[in-house]
Amino acid sequence: MPVPLAQMLGPALPHPGLPLPPLLLEVGSHQLEVTETLIAVGEFLVIFVAARLLAELLVRIQLPSILGELVAGVLIGVSGLHLIVPPETQAQLSAGLLGLVGSLAEVTPETVQEVYSETFSNLQAVSQIGLFALLFLTGLESELDELVAVGLQATTVAVTGVVLPFALGTAGLYYLFHVPLIPAIFAGAAMTATSIGITASVFGELKFLKTREGQTVIGAAVLDDILGIVILAVVVSLAGGAGFTIGPILKLVAAAGVFVAAALFLSRTAAPGFDWLLDRLKAPGEVVVASFVILCLSCFAAQAIGLEAALGAFAAGLILSSSKHTHAIDAALKPLVALFATIFFVLIGTGMDLGVLNPFNPDNKEGLIIAGFLLTVAIVGKIAAGWSYVSKEKTNRLVVGLGMMPRGEVGLIFLGLGTQAGLLTKPLEAAILLMVIGTTFLAPILLRVVLRGSSGGPDLDPLAEIPT
Repeated sequence: MPVPLAQMLGPALPHPGLPLPPLLLEVGSHQLEVTETLIAVGEFLVIFVAARLLAELLVRIQLPSILGELVAGVLIGVSGLHLIVPPETQAQLSAGLLGLVGSLAEVTPETVQEVYSETFSNLQAVSQIGLFALLFLTGLESELDELVAVGLQATTVAVTGVVLPFALGTAGLYYLFHVPLIPAIFAGAAMTATSIGITASVFGELKFLKTREGQTVIGAAVLDDILGIVILAVVVSLAGGAGFTIGPILKLVAAAGVFVAAALFLSRTAAPGFDWLLDRLKAPGEVVVASFVILCLSCFAAQAIGLEAALGAFAAGLILSSSKHTHAIDAALKPLVALFATIFFVLIGTGMDLGVLNPFNPDNKEGLIIAGFLLTVAIVGKIAAGWSYVSKEKTNRLVVGLGMMPRGEVGLIFLGLGTQAGLLTKPLEAAILLMVIGTTFLAPILLRVVLRGSSGGPDLDPLAEIPT
């Protein structure tokens, strides 16, 4: 009886109105609820324990904790123990885990795998909260005057950091490796991304976010998102056979410009109204709830006009950056970031299949050669962007370039879209994945090394205060 069962499950499955998979129709609703609960609790347990252990280890050897979270994801994901595997990777959960949960819930291992695949989107949704909260705090901690002051430099860095990797990557793949034009363009577009979440996390942990270099990178990363969205729109249009039409592209650019201008205007004018409202709220949790309302509104507005919600999250923090309650907002949201952003970074690691790194597998040879080329272009292109602007102020340009380097989740989004559209061959798909992995892992390490060796930089003791 599929309809009554779906109604009885209610929130137990992500889409109770849709037909259930045949395997799940044979299982009682109570058993499914137990299975789902065990899976959900087990996911959080595995993520937090693994992430904390690796983060503690890497902090003790003076590496950023975010790197520990990524490594934790690799260890428990498709390249490791298979305790958490994104369904799109087509990987199976560990047989031991399937058997344990199945025996506790009194269902078959196949049912556990099915329920896991059906409910994994809930974990991804929670991880998105972490990303948005992290970007919100990044905007909140950004000094608007400093961000505006480095606006020209950030624009130059962003444009160079997009154009150079895109042009070199596309041309190299097309002329040197004879990759068809559309896949070559798509791979080039994947290299334009900058993961503002990873960069912001590293700079924040190293107490470098409010420096001139930090503000330049954050501003450039925001512009990178906008330019990347435009390029992605063009590539998707070409891949879909719609041809190149200038109208939608100009509309997207105009929408991005209006959104950024509105965010800058509201950051100057909206804070007093927010403070007035917050001063009149008496129920507990007013700071975090009111802040999240602004966050959600900004994300909704960005997504509604065709931009990324992540850009809206940063804009929301920027809007409230001049509030008199910034310290209270910061204190209220940091515990949420510590929880949910950890899930986000771990999930990035779980999807990384390091099997493509095996040089002894003949099938990997072509992908490894192309990956070496893409990784080189990806690193050189972004580092070169650090030297692409003129400034009389003393600036560590290498830090700016390295800060632009990690592709992270943005690169994985590009890769996922290309795979879904059937644009990428297996070697090219592996090469893009290796480029994303390489830049994501190398950037935090190189930033730590460069900042520690910078005599003019701030003290990198995590407990040290940095003058702004």
